[in-house]
Amino acid sequence: MTQTSRPTLTRVLSQVNGPDPRLNEIVSALVAHLHAFVEEVRPTEREWLAGLDFLVETGKMCTPERNELILLSDMLGLTTAVDDVNHVGPDNMTPSSVEGPFHSPAPERDLGAWISTGPERHRAVPTVVHGQVLDCDGTPLPGAHVDLWQADDAGLYDTQDAAQDPGNLRGLFTTDADGRYWFRTIRPSSYPVPTDGTGGRLLSAIGRHPMRPAHLHYRVTAAGYRPLTTHVFLAGDPYLDSDAAYAVKEELICRPRERTGGWEMDGPYEEIEFDLKLVPLDWKDGR
Repeated sequence: MTQTSRPTLTRVLSQVNGPDPRLNEIVSALVAHLHAFVEEVRPTEREWLAGLDFLVETGKMCTPERNELILLSDMLGLTTAVDDVNHVGPDNMTPSSVEGPFHSPAPERDLGAWISTGPERHRAVPTVVHGQVLDCDGTPLPGAHVDLWQADDAGLYDTQDAAQDPGNLRGLFTTDADGRYWFRTIRPSSYPVPTDGTGGRLLSAIGRHPMRPAHLHYRVTAAGYRPLTTHVFLAGDPYLDSDAAYAVKEELICRPRERTGGWEMDGPYEEIEFDLKLVPLDWKDGR
């Protein structure tokens, strides 16, 4: 660090003394790392202003339906890094994963309902998804809420696509007395993250593809347990090893099975079985 930057950093840190100790800690660490970045990279004034303009443009793109800042955080691997340090638990818990920028309230649906209500239901592979919500000891959790959402076969969520009805490919389910859930949908497909904004422009500039592997989103809650936000990924997808959001974890990969008959289905379909194990709110490391 240069002689001129050291006094600047010292002055800034000496003035971080607000009433919230945690905020002071965060701001001090952030300032120190940013100063170290400047010292290491030595950006020109033009580059620095370009970076600030990039952040301003990112903020202006944010709407209630699309959060470009979350997308940018995902593309830089920061969302996954924050997720990893905040969700430590037993070895057999279901790992968490990033939420992504396209969650919105889902309509409540009965177990077994179709969440695909648009024309994609007749284009794509019909799929049954089922499993149990359990604690880490294997005890079923009845009355748990399972909030699900996915993109259609063209890779679009209802909030991105005016042709889809609101709530399409979304559902909020309550597990039965055995902690089970099930619903009918279409096979999810891999898709590109939006490339018409700053996040997509950055991916292109650094030579990365924008693709996400096929997946379902889950948000699961049960009284007395930590909320779980996670994905289910499909085995064999070509983008599992290069997810644009760095969200894939081995435990979250499932292989669909081809089926005929059962689950109130007509004709052939695919079956995805995925159990979710939640962590008690009072879990302590080593217990």
